[in-house]
Amino acid sequence: MDGSPTSALLEKDTVDGVVVDYRGRPVSIRKAGGWRSALFIMGGEVAERFAYYGVESNLINYLTGVFGKSLPQAAASVNIWYGCACVFSLCGAFLGDSFLGRYRMVLVASYIYMLGTGMLTLSALFPSLHPPQCPEQGACPPPTQFQTFFLFTSLYLVAIAQGSHKPSLQAFGADQFDPQDPKESKSKSSFFNWLNFSVCLGSGTSIIIVSYIQDNKSWGMGFSLPCISMVVSSALFLLGTPTYRYIPSNINKSRAVEQRFQQVPVPAGDERLVIQISSEEAPDVRKSAWSRFMETTQVWQLMPIWATCIFYGIVDAQPTSLFTKQGVTMDRRAGNHFQIPAAALQSSIAITTVLLVPVYDRVFVPIMRLFTKLPSGVTTLQRIGIGLLLSIATMVVAAVVESRRLAMARELGLADEPQATVPMSVWWLLPQYVLYGASNVFVYIGSSEFFYDQMPEGLRSVGIAFCLTTFGIGSFLSGILISAIDMASGAHGESWFNTNLNRAHLDYFYWFVAAMSAMGLILFIYFAKSYVYKKK
Repeated sequence: MDGSPTSALLEKDTVDGVVVDYRGRPVSIRKAGGWRSALFIMGGEVAERFAYYGVESNLINYLTGVFGKSLPQAAASVNIWYGCACVFSLCGAFLGDSFLGRYRMVLVASYIYMLGTGMLTLSALFPSLHPPQCPEQGACPPPTQFQTFFLFTSLYLVAIAQGSHKPSLQAFGADQFDPQDPKESKSKSSFFNWLNFSVCLGSGTSIIIVSYIQDNKSWGMGFSLPCISMVVSSALFLLGTPTYRYIPSNINKSRAVEQRFQQVPVPAGDERLVIQISSEEAPDVRKSAWSRFMETTQVWQLMPIWATCIFYGIVDAQPTSLFTKQGVTMDRRAGNHFQIPAAALQSSIAITTVLLVPVYDRVFVPIMRLFTKLPSGVTTLQRIGIGLLLSIATMVVAAVVESRRLAMARELGLADEPQATVPMSVWWLLPQYVLYGASNVFVYIGSSEFFYDQMPEGLRSVGIAFCLTTFGIGSFLSGILISAIDMASGAHGESWFNTNLNRAHLDYFYWFVAAMSAMGLILFIYFAKSYVYKKK
């Protein structure tokens, strides 16, 4: 630099693009964004995931135990509820990108979250809001219409909140890193790894603590913890407000660019600087018909990848529903006086992810860089493909273990004793949970980064929502499959989803899902080989 005023202005001190700080000023690289901001976001994510999994992880047991639903009814209800939570993310992402902005969308979703978890707590605490509890299942009167309405209203408020919160928060976190800066671009790739680390830290802690309280203390106390956790999540997110970088919503972006132009100091007689900035940023706001056409083309190119990832969503629906019901029937003793909650094994998914993310980020990626010369070690599509293969292994192992459990129940004459404990340790389920956790490191994180990067800049939250909808639609399909197979198999003999799991055939269903997943992997490889990445 020659020290002239123009040279000083051209030195990069602010973030490129339409990015402002919390007061609407150009963002200083040294004062806002980066890991300093990401830490507040990840802290809020830990608390939010604690809240969400405090509701989801043991929900199937709440529906079958307190509300008296049958296994297929409860499993389908959980799958559809989870599916809605993921599909709602498209609406939340659109509102965040186009109208409210991602920061405001996270705050609105947090308030809805607190309302939903608060109502769920009331549903469990007050006798008038749930059926009376009886020692034998089926002996109690069914829930009233109002009790059912109140329960599902609270659950779907949580679903709406989760769907609005997650894509906006993740995209807002990635916004804290400048993709034009080589160092920050590499940090952004690591951010998705460490964000998932935060997700698993929150979910794993929640599953262990909340499921124990729900099973051994009370459902009211168990559901109150998610509500408190959301208050903590909102507080942590708000604390980071002065440190964040903000990308205005699409509807306000033009105004932000004009404000940015007005705040750029121009040396006397050197209007070229304003012209240069205008020519770089104005197309981002006033897109031509051609650029809008290209953005539409980019989105349509993602659809085959998106469709094949739905098969993984079917696998994703099983750990919180059918895997958990398997565990209820097995020997869960740990010592003489403690019994492991069936839902607590879901924490092994989070623990696996927490252990593997640092290994992936600090060992696997550097080793792969030596061969591929890619900053990320492998492409995002390669990462997703590895995870899809692991998901097939998950269902194969689950089918084999369930076959063994059924055989033992028959050998010991327990087939007609649904309340009896099959003397097979619940730890036999651990491999399928661990394999699923490993697949999550590859598929979930990889697809989050893939859809965020490959979407047009103004639709990044929608890109995250695209990722989430694969899980949501997969969960819908799982619920539909369970209902259809239950009707078909029940009409010709014993249902695969008999409420007495010792007479059911979850192993057949697991083999069926494994076969579908294998077909999905073949289609994914076909489309991934021809996919052309967006130029950055």
